[in-house]
Amino acid sequence: MLVRYRVDALAAHCGVTVDTVRYYQAKGLLPRPVREGRVAWYGDDHVERLGRIRELQTKGFSLAMIGRALAGQLDATEEALASALAGPLPGEAPAERLTLDDLARRTGTSTTLLEALTREGLLVTRVDDSDAPYTAADAEALRAGLALLEAGVPLSELLALAREHDAATRAVAERAVDLFARYVRDPIRDTATSEEQAAEQMVAALHAMLPAVGAVVVHHFRRRLLAAARARLTDDPTAAEAETG
Repeated sequence: MLVRYRVDALAAHCGVTVDTVRYYQAKGLLPRPVREGRVAWYGDDHVERLGRIRELQTKGFSLAMIGRALAGQLDATEEALASALAGPLPGEAPAERLTLDDLARRTGTSTTLLEALTREGLLVTRVDDSDAPYTAADAEALRAGLALLEAGVPLSELLALAREHDAATRAVAERAVDLFARYVRDPIRDTATSEEQAAEQMVAALHAMLPAVGAVVVHHFRRRLLAAARARLTDDPTAAEAETG
């Protein structure tokens, strides 16, 4: 038996709002309804599509990635990698997600300042179209930045440092991902006997690589920071060379 829904009934049946249904339609994620006069009718295909959208959102997919998945433009390996990148690494607990207002309340700062810090790259939001793009780790990092302000560092100088750091780390991150793509992902694609096997191997390699790269970069930056502090604050120009030599 063919089941038909008006938009409010569809939204209620699928646990979303009418505005959400219309938003997905505007984004091309949901097919247009069948119109009979002034009445728009939705069917089981819309129910299935909304379920698939919610499933992919739960995995952390952005709307752009959801659109590609629904259009059949993602193979099994791409979907597996996207899912792995959206979730916690093995051994990590799922991150507590915070809205902008949550983050402001938790850190005692204004939303205006937080928006400025996000624009400057001091806060990097999750790229999944969530209304809670921040995490508890962002709150911890923000408190560290606020400590610098309280110590007397001008906000303009902190934002300038954030821009420089963002530019440098972005380049390192893109280089690391390029290495993964060329020397790990592509060879696996060429040698795996199936997409499922390739997806499993790629996700395992990604889970090994991300913590490793993070550990190397963080360790190196801390050593460089300590060396620069010794050289500048002790008036010893050879300290930086001694620290890294």
